Amino acid sequence: MRNITFIIFFSIVLIIYSLINYYIFIRGWKAIPVDSAIRPFYRWGFLFLASSYIIARILERIWLSPVSDIFAWVGSFWLGFMFYFFLAVVFFDILRLLHLAFPVYPWFMPSDPAKFRFAVFVITCISVSLIMLAGFVNALSPRVKTINLSIQKNAGNRQELSVAMASDIHMGTLVGPRRTKKMANLINSLKPDMVVFAGDMVDEELAPVLRFDLGRELKRISAPLGVYAVTGNHEYIGGADKAKKYLEDHGVTMLNDTMLLIDSSFYLAGREDRTSTRFGHKKRKDLGELLNGADLNKPVIMLDHQPFGLSEVAQSGADLQISGHTHHGQLWPLNYLTRAIYEVSAGLKKIGKTWFYVSPGYGGWGPPVRTNSRPEVVLFRISFANSGS
Repeated sequence: MRNITFIIFFSIVLIIYSLINYYIFIRGWKAIPVDSAIRPFYRWGFLFLASSYIIARILERIWLSPVSDIFAWVGSFWLGFMFYFFLAVVFFDILRLLHLAFPVYPWFMPSDPAKFRFAVFVITCISVSLIMLAGFVNALSPRVKTINLSIQKNAGNRQELSVAMASDIHMGTLVGPRRTKKMANLINSLKPDMVVFAGDMVDEELAPVLRFDLGRELKRISAPLGVYAVTGNHEYIGGADKAKKYLEDHGVTMLNDTMLLIDSSFYLAGREDRTSTRFGHKKRKDLGELLNGADLNKPVIMLDHQPFGLSEVAQSGADLQISGHTHHGQLWPLNYLTRAIYEVSAGLKKIGKTWFYVSPGYGGWGPPVRTNSRPEVVLFRISFANSGS
């Protein structure tokens, strides 16, 4: 049944992907003059670009190699180009329809419509390329974001706590040794008391992580109170049990619907990702089960990859929930969509007595590009009620 569901889902995605690419291709084909020498290059180049991501996904399962890396990089970049080309084509098609009723651009349209179409084609290609280049540079430039919080609970002898956090690293072919090393260096430079990862550490398949030995960078991360993580949807898509074991073997304590009392001062609880039911065939614990037995007079920090059900968390007694998953849309204007879906798409919000922080993430899914947010490592500086604040 699971295989049938996957085949149906993949078929629907493939059909939609093909239709979008065909739509873009046809609009570009019509914009290029019939007698232009560019046409043959455009046809075969477009076919190569549009098929690269699919070829990469197949090769990564049967022949992980530099060849599969090339297709993965080309295909992933094409996803971003495809997205912005699609927006551009839709925009110009709407403009053309409007022009049928209301002349909207006769004042700058040249007398030769063919030249005008080709000029728009060239300008669009250049504009999208510049957007993608800027987004790629941005994706390679993580920042450290410091957040100061006060939790009005007694944490024993501990007056304050520093927690370094990253989410959505998506370690694999695109987020390889260099970016993983940079993340580890950033975290260690902060000298935190504790490190947490809010899911999607692995980008689905574990094979590229093993091939590049990315776990060696995780082993370098150190904190007196430990390094902890929860699963995300991508761990479950690629096989959560394998990912969990790999992370555990490389110095990361996985919180699998578990709660720990840290330093006799505060609780750290970690929830399985919501997709555990669909991909792992097991229902995750509800909040009552997870926090059962906790002394809620002590601070409670919660890790949950997907920021859903915030009101329920606020009523549970948790003081801070850290999440990721949204990427804050990753590509503008998808951030408007994530804002519509999630109560918090990115940033900090307080509901009742509970703080919520949703990170746009360190890595990314699909194109290695960010056009509306910086990748980040977050440092929480938390003061407790017994600090005199």
